[in-house]
Amino acid sequence: MPEPVDAVEMRTALAGLRRTSGLPVAFGGLLSDARHARIGELDGARTGALRGLVISAGSGLGGKAIALARPCAVTDYPTSRHISHEYDTAVAAEGLRSVVAVPVVVRRTVRGVLYGALRTPVSLGDRTFDAAVAAARDVEQALAVRDEVRELLALTREQAAAGPGAAPGAASGAWEDVREAHRELRALAPRVADPALRDELLAVCGRLASASGARATPAAAMEVRLAPREVDVVACVAAGATNAAAARQLGLRPETVKGYLRSAMRKLGAHTRLEAVVAARRAGLLP
Repeated sequence: MPEPVDAVEMRTALAGLRRTSGLPVAFGGLLSDARHARIGELDGARTGALRGLVISAGSGLGGKAIALARPCAVTDYPTSRHISHEYDTAVAAEGLRSVVAVPVVVRRTVRGVLYGALRTPVSLGDRTFDAAVAAARDVEQALAVRDEVRELLALTREQAAAGPGAAPGAASGAWEDVREAHRELRALAPRVADPALRDELLAVCGRLASASGARATPAAAMEVRLAPREVDVVACVAAGATNAAAARQLGLRPETVKGYLRSAMRKLGAHTRLEAVVAARRAGLLP
């Protein structure tokens, strides 16, 4: 089964779908394996008939959307000849008629399905389709970020164990990978919706920084205190990013990046970008 924290993105997307489309009911869930999704989140439902329903690929409207990896809709669910009817009892209990189902596709793999529905049999317009697709994309992006974070966390755990001074050559290259992973993790942190995963991500960033060969003394660590966004900007600069590139990576405006960098340089006692990076590493703020 998907981890419960993944439901946060689905709940947020369903609430957004109802708000932007005006549909009275939205529901959905993530896949537990390659062919089955479990409806775990409901928004606007009058009953619990749909909760926990397991949707098989190819079955019903949602199963059709999963199998085809594209949005599908029916004007009147109970009488539609274009879908199978394994789930009619639950759909009837909720009184649904017009329904749209949109797959959540991440890296060409279907990871979930979300639905929007009316209790009257009317044709769904472009506005409704667009809202449903946008909601699915929100979930896709959130899951893609989560996947990237997990991959980077795994990478850093493997490479940080070697440390910067373990075997020159290959190890130094691995340590550069750790520094790059540190920068990417910090850039991803504000986009992670789940607080527990975000805290874990930032904790790993802290461990990577403290693992640097140029580890700070306790006195140096106490002297320098950068705000999280200042560390993010200096980490991008350490990777060779321009202000414009750092802005794109962090989702900030270039002027904002300049402001954070100026503030960080002042706190670090640095006069150049390179001095800021060196000072941040000496202070144990960067790996």
